[in-house]
Amino acid sequence: MTAGRVTTGNIRVLVADDQEIVRTGLTMILNAQEGIEVVGQAADGRAAVELAQRLRPDVTLLDIRMPDVDGIEATRLLAGPGVADPLAVVVITTFDLDEYVYAALRAGARGFLLKDAGPALLAQAVEAAASGDALIAPSVTTRLLRAFADTGPRDLPAQPLDPLTAREEEVLLAVAVGRTNTEIARELFVTLSTVKSHVANMMTKLRARNRVEVALWAYDTGRLRPVRPTREP
Repeated sequence: MTAGRVTTGNIRVLVADDQEIVRTGLTMILNAQEGIEVVGQAADGRAAVELAQRLRPDVTLLDIRMPDVDGIEATRLLAGPGVADPLAVVVITTFDLDEYVYAALRAGARGFLLKDAGPALLAQAVEAAASGDALIAPSVTTRLLRAFADTGPRDLPAQPLDPLTAREEEVLLAVAVGRTNTEIARELFVTLSTVKSHVANMMTKLRARNRVEVALWAYDTGRLRPVRPTREP
């Protein structure tokens, strides 16, 4: 495992993946983003946990399939319910499997991305985790919503602490269908900082911990209906 220099003011990130070429690629992508700096790398989960506990990065980026200690267990050790001073963790994987998503979120992850997400979404996930928010890959959010809808009726959802404003309702629907903050800003003709403020306020009112919970609330309240895939003839 390796540690890098620390630059005050940047979001400090630890990257953990058992493939050196992936670690190097993620590090290059993140270091190229303004305000983000990789301060350490680890090749397995145990080393990632030890390095994260020592460096206390703002965000730890964990692959799921790693030797010794996998990414889910490493997430639990760094951010789980029993951790006194949890760290922000984003899980990133090649494997688009629902059980990984559920396990990562239950373990305390603040984000879940696929490795083909691209630099912009990767940077947004890191920034969201560092600020206490959560970002989950839009394709994953949509699929989880569809799967959840198939489970049948549920109890009435809890109402927000305060009513959502008209703009927050717009942001709610955009988040629920998997739009990123950048996409929402472009669609609503507002600044990115304005979108972040609306998302934070809306999630606080809904008591939502991540974007999947926002999507589920939108579905439960009749604001959104999941789009089901068209069957081939």
